[in-house]
Amino acid sequence: MEDPWQKAYDFAVAVARKAGAEIRKAGESEIRVMTKSSTVDLVTKTDERVEKIIIGSLKEEFGEGTHCFIGEESVAKGEPCILTDKPTWIIDPVDGTTNFVHGFPFVAVSIAFAVNKQLEFGVVYSCLEDKMYKARRGKGAFCDDEPIQVS
Repeated sequence: MEDPWQKAYDFAVAVARKAGAEIRKAGESEIRVMTKSSTVDLVTKTDERVEKIIIGSLKEEFGEGTHCFIGEESVAKGEPCILTDKPTWIIDPVDGTTNFVHGFPFVAVSIAFAVNKQLEFGVVYSCLEDKMYKARRGKGAFCDDEPIQVS
């Protein structure tokens, strides 16, 4: 039986790597910091740019009408955060913005995919460490291609 979400999973991995390259590039230049809801809730132009790259790539590949998108930065700007039964991408473009701002190497691109309000897979790319964490419902979790598990 064909896996209906394999293409989406593979594409999420590729998009996370592309977004991670953009974060690494941005980290080499001056980082402009803004706040969202408080002085400890930070956002950078990189967060916004990377989210646009991710969502733009996903819309181009899968279409806007059939898939929904929930992005951390979009929601912070007032877009609705509604999980429906449609295939939905949930995105944190720079997971660890505070670390990114201070030059700490713990920054990731996080992309999850849900259908019928149930998560099918998640991809977390630790872009400064160049490690790809991925998990699929019923198929296990991996760091790069090595299986991982809780202790």
